[in-house]
Formats: sequence, C-alpha cells, structure tokens
Amino acid sequence: MTVAATQARSFLFLQGPHGPFFDRLGRMLRAAGAEVWRVGFNQGDSAFWRHRASYIPYTGTPEDWPARLRRLLDEKCITDIVLYGDTRPIHAAAVAAARARGLTVHVFEEGYLRPYWITYERGGANGHSRLMRTPVAQMQAALKNLDLDLPDAPARWGDMRQHVYYGALYHWFVMFLNRRYRNFRPHRNLTVAQELRLYLRRIALMPVHALSRIYATWKIKTGGFPYHIALLQLEHDASFQSHGPFANMTEFLEMLIEGFAQGAPQHHHLVLKAHPLEDGRSPIRHTIARVAARHGIKDRVHYVRGGKLAGLLNDARSAVTVNSTAAQQALWRGLPLKAFGTAVYLKPEFVSTQPLDAFFQHPTRPDSKAYRDYRHYLLETSQITGSFYSARGRRQLLRQVVDMMLSPEDPYDALEAGRPAPRQHLQLVK
Repeated sequence: MTVAATQARSFLFLQGPHGPFFDRLGRMLRAAGAEVWRVGFNQGDSAFWRHRASYIPYTGTPEDWPARLRRLLDEKCITDIVLYGDTRPIHAAAVAAARARGLTVHVFEEGYLRPYWITYERGGANGHSRLMRTPVAQMQAALKNLDLDLPDAPARWGDMRQHVYYGALYHWFVMFLNRRYRNFRPHRNLTVAQELRLYLRRIALMPVHALSRIYATWKIKTGGFPYHIALLQLEHDASFQSHGPFANMTEFLEMLIEGFAQGAPQHHHLVLKAHPLEDGRSPIRHTIARVAARHGIKDRVHYVRGGKLAGLLNDARSAVTVNSTAAQQALWRGLPLKAFGTAVYLKPEFVSTQPLDAFFQHPTRPDSKAYRDYRHYLLETSQITGSFYSARGRRQLLRQVVDMMLSPEDPYDALEAGRPAPRQHLQLVK
C-alpha cells in the first residue's frame, strides 16, 4: 500500500483485550501514517490508552451508543473499525454500522490454535467467521501452491499470569476510578465489583487449586482406566453464550453425563477439564458431583481444575465440547470429537455426527489428513504468532499484524490469490 493510501485510512478502536496491546497497535498504525482514534467506555479502557489526543470518552447510555457511533464515523471520516470480539452489544452495533457503510472491520480474538497464536479476521470471528462458509476442499485448493509443511508447537500457554494480572488491573480501574463513566454497563451479567472479587479470589487460591489439580491428574494418570475428556468452557464466554445451544453450563453437564452413563463401557471414565480461567462463578464442581451421583457413576467421573491440557489429551479415547477452541488440540492428535455449538472447526471431515451415547460407545475418528490441511490454512491466514498479554508476545504480533491490517486484501483472499503474508509460525512466546 502506498504512503498516500495509508494516510487516507482512519482507524476507530473500540474495546480491546485487557492490557496495553491496543495502545501499542494504535501507536504502530500512526507510525505507518494512518489516523487513529480510540473510544473508551470506562476507566479501564482509558488507563491502557496513552495517546490522550486520540482518546474519545463515551459517557452516554448504551441505548444512545448507535447514534453517537454514526456521528463519530462521519466526524472522523472513519474507514476502519478495530475491536476485540464481535458479540458484545457495543461491538455488534459497530459491526452493523460498518457493514451498512462498507467500512472494514478488523476483529481480534483469542487464537483458534492456542496457545502460540491469536486470531485476526475481517468482518467477524468464531460463529461469524468467514471460515464457517469455507469448505475444506476450498482450503486445500488455496494451499496447493505452497510447499511449507508446518510442525506443531508445544501445548503450553505461556502467559496465564499476565492474562489474570491485566484482567484484575482493568477491573480495579473500573471499580474504583469510574466516576466519569456512570452509564457504563459491563457486557456480562456480573457487576464490575463481582468480577474484580472473582479475579482476586482466583489469584489468592492459585496454590490451593494447583494442589487440587495435581492430585486429580495423578489419580487419572495412575488409574489405568480408559477415559474420555470433556473440554469445558467459561459459561460467560461469548462462544458459549452466542454460538452454543445451551442456556448455561448445567444444561450441558447434565446432557453430557447422562450420555456417558448410557453409552460408555462400564470400565471407562469421564474427565471434565475446566477452562484455565475458570473462576468459580458457576457451581461446576457441585453440579458434576450431583449429576454423576444421580446416574450412579460418581466414581467414574473426574473434575480437573485448569492446568495444561496436553498430558490428559495424550491418553484420552475421545473429546467432547460445546465449541471450545481446545478441541483443535484433540483433532491434531486424531482424537474423535463431538461438538454441539457453532465453531470454525465444525466440518464434516472432523466432527462426529453420532448421538452422544453412541459416540461414547464407539466414536468415529476424524480425517486427520484433512485436518492437517485445515490447520495449515489457518496458520497461513487468520492465526498470527504472539500473545495479547505478554510483552514478547505483543512485539511478535506487531511485527506481522500491522501490515496485514493495512493490506487491501483480506488474509483469506490473499492466500487464494497466491499472495499470503510473510509469517513467523513457531516462535516461542513467553
């Protein structure tokens, strides 16, 4: 893109991941010659945006936001909107306004292939992603002129403490210094004070949870029994809420445990692996114990709180989830997978269509060769090496994503046209 074309671009940032990533990204876009603005909806947004001249506080009500957004788009001659996740109400309104005007929407999300990548797409992510409409055969055709074979990265998160730290700091700003933003409403059901308490409680209980996790994992690894693994999600996560068929986690757990009790061989066990950021707002452990006891299989059901997934997946017979991105680790290992929500990997080549009880009895395996092609396609398009939360991870992202955002081509179109962006696939991010 020419200098003149870049200077004609005007980016409007909305809410981003906790921490300084959006500030660093905006700084890089300004260095490239683009104009950059940021709308802040609370003091947490303000605290992490250091360029005060480009900061626009929104202190109105959620109901007034669409009208204010339309005025901003006109006043600042906005050509691009940048946001993290596309389902929270303020972002959904922005995506609708951008589509009506033909603006480019840059959507960031956690990586579809975690932990070493983040997701960057245009127009929508997760259930709104272009991947939902792209068959595997089309992906394979786009890869036919590439000769790079991609190895796997170690299954290690790498920056969980930074993630928790920035989340707690963000909610502290919102709870104690938010006087200017009296009309702010969080996009989740809990109040900001409740969110902060959960973050602080989780930090305080980390040693206790670690001991519990070590003991539960030891019981599974030394038990000598075949087991199936359920990949649990955060009940308040956008993928679970907006792209899944269950009103809450209890509904999923009741269906899951009943299906296992009816279909799995009597010597098989079920391992329920909690999300690494599970904070106890949902009574998962209690629900699992209650439902398992009701079906007479309490001794065959195990709950593991957080921690690394790879060791448990290596010995599992199959995996079940609503639509967790962790399912991709199961597919990479060739494990049979049953999923119930909308997900970018929900392709007939990968995910079983069996009833749940039949799946537990004799699960069908995925097409591992097709999945390898699918994974390669993602790594050439929407998956970018790095992390939102660690300093090294942010530097890694900025080396790649700014050029991708300034490109006139969507990453998927660029690959199909034979012009994929230069990538750094397997840099270790800590």
